[in-house]
Amino acid sequence: MKNEFSNEEKKQILKIARQSIEFYLKKGKIPKFEISEKLKEKRGVFVTLKNGDQLRGCIGTLEPIYPLVEAVSKMAIAAATEDNRFYPVSLKELSEIKIEISILSPLKKISDPYQIKLGEHGVIVKKGLRGGVFLPEVAKEFGYNLEEFLSVLCSHKAGLPSDAWRDPQTEIYIFTTEKIKE
Repeated sequence: MKNEFSNEEKKQILKIARQSIEFYLKKGKIPKFEISEKLKEKRGVFVTLKNGDQLRGCIGTLEPIYPLVEAVSKMAIAAATEDNRFYPVSLKELSEIKIEISILSPLKKISDPYQIKLGEHGVIVKKGLRGGVFLPEVAKEFGYNLEEFLSVLCSHKAGLPSDAWRDPQTEIYIFTTEKIKE
């Protein structure tokens, strides 16, 4: 999924994310936005916050349950205030934060893990009540080969045995993303 959104729409999406965080940190509320029809389409989205090279929050929704503008707004606020790996972003720190947004394509269930294209596909594994997700860039960032990528996803993100991806009862889904960043 490349370049589905115009440069103007990308700017608007980033503006929505930043304004949402700022408004929420100041007033404790989620703002409302007037947007184009295209930004009302329901989409899965992840919002990643970084301060320099340091991750400061990353939260998303895989399922397209919210219109894009609402998903971006909610996930931006959640990444800033609810990622339990980090202390909440402060209003003072916000000017140092860079925002990255990954807009997800529809999920596609696969039966052969070797269909996964590292660096192109994000991957979800699910078995029983456990599940985990890696965005497409994770493989490149950590230099994983396919088997390492799937093993780490299962063991570190989903809480499954590292070889659970080989189990036919484990569901595997792939998706692509369009990344927008400041």
